[in-house]
Amino acid sequence: MATNSSTPRRRPQYFPHHIPNPSYVRILDTTLRDGEQSPGATMTSQEKLRIARQLAQLGVDVIQPGFPSASQDDFMAVKIIAQEVGNTVDHDGHVPVIAAFCRCVREDIGVAWEAVKHAQRPRICTSIATSDIHIKHKLRKCKKEVIQIARDMVAFARSLGCNDIQFGAEDATRSEREFLYEILGVVIEAGATTVNIADTVGILMPFELGKLITDIKANTPGIANVIISTHCHNDLGLATANTIEGARAGARQLEVTVNGIGERAGNASLEEVVMALACKGDHVLNGLYTRINTRSMLETSKMVEEYSGMHLQPHKALVGVNAFVHASGIHQDGMLKHKGTYQILSPEDIGHKITTEIGIVLGKLSGRQALRKRLEELGYELKDEEVDSLFLPFKAMAEKKKVVTDIDLKALVSYKVFNAEAIWKLGDLQVTCGTLGLSTATIKLVNIDGTTHVACSIGTGVVDSTYKAINIIVKEAIKVLEYSLSSVTKGIGISATARVVICRENNHSSTDAFTRDVTYPTFSGTGAEMDVVVASVEAYLVAVNKLLRCKESFVHSK
Repeated sequence: MATNSSTPRRRPQYFPHHIPNPSYVRILDTTLRDGEQSPGATMTSQEKLRIARQLAQLGVDVIQPGFPSASQDDFMAVKIIAQEVGNTVDHDGHVPVIAAFCRCVREDIGVAWEAVKHAQRPRICTSIATSDIHIKHKLRKCKKEVIQIARDMVAFARSLGCNDIQFGAEDATRSEREFLYEILGVVIEAGATTVNIADTVGILMPFELGKLITDIKANTPGIANVIISTHCHNDLGLATANTIEGARAGARQLEVTVNGIGERAGNASLEEVVMALACKGDHVLNGLYTRINTRSMLETSKMVEEYSGMHLQPHKALVGVNAFVHASGIHQDGMLKHKGTYQILSPEDIGHKITTEIGIVLGKLSGRQALRKRLEELGYELKDEEVDSLFLPFKAMAEKKKVVTDIDLKALVSYKVFNAEAIWKLGDLQVTCGTLGLSTATIKLVNIDGTTHVACSIGTGVVDSTYKAINIIVKEAIKVLEYSLSSVTKGIGISATARVVICRENNHSSTDAFTRDVTYPTFSGTGAEMDVVVASVEAYLVAVNKLLRCKESFVHSK
């Protein structure tokens, strides 16, 4: 698979303004700050703490746990995370930076420092807008005033004792270039150690973002003495591409969120950015790498999905449920021959546990080879003609439901392969039920000789009335010993598997002379259908056909 060398490269010693290894890329996760700004994604303090612990386990360099000035709850969440997660050393000596977000406002900065100052590596992230549209309409100030505010607030943060200060240029990508170079130079001189270039509205193309970083490096006084960071939004679906291009151009801190959650269309996705660097860092990105523990990615993704309530689309890259499964018959055939035909990553690398060896999902597009392979994995050694006899019923089931499960397959094998030719088959079925009276059933069965027979009956439920109607047609008094019904899929598109065990009502029994146990022949059947009543009927008919074909015998238990 296309990933970097399996030998992990070490994480460089941490300095706020400098990275000793120029190929190392810091990952700042802002899931708990910008990610929480997604509508409906508000999390409790305890949920934030659990996610922060998970981010530390993931190996994130910088955790931005919130905006302490926003509320007392946010302040306490950031403070608790700083005290606990910000002082926990992992097995390789790593302690994440805990970075509190704040505006370029003295009170905000003071509160931010109070929240994070007990971490081993505290950081203040202060931000002000730098684009003309924001300065004019939101800040209602002139550029000179904005520069003065930025200088004073960075200096104030420094005066509190914080030596790790990040200055963020909000809407930097729509800012006038000369003004952007000037304000960045001013805050660097005032003590900023990281400067963050925000594509706040997600407007740039990747080549534009790359050129912006290159121009900042070439034109900003003191830029060589700080870390350049990017913060890309996904309004045009380019956040990940822009982030990678920023790193290629020289940014060495990348701001991301788990699952890409965030304002409007979200942010650059942590898992996408990290795995893009893992796959392509050595080959086309001049050796860029991170120290993210990618095998914890899926667990982290699911935790954020659960706590934020922001559910993933099935085709979400890397962590969506469809990311490593193959439904097309052509693709499945290729995967059976060599996984590399349609898969560039090993799903286990990000924590996936595939239910089948090759991640194949059986559906209406699957072919015989995929069906045979899965049956073999389930332990069925079937002849070619037996697989062929299953294929059409399998395709019929797949047309009715999106995914055919292992339980479905087992039921099909039991019903279609391990049963002799049926004496009676289901023709048509009509049932009525409700609270106004007894349930009724009308059923048509087709005999092995081709004749059809119809009967009606009432009962205490649709299954009871249907079974009684069948008994009328087959002219047998049958007793149901066991009946069970299980749903094997979630949601509206339920697939049901029914199992029934029967015997003759007036059966000739035998009693063991020593144990006094009464024994008699029993017959079982299983049916799997989208309709629960039809599944129940199919199961009953399987058992009835076994009963009718069985010669009467007496079974003595030993």
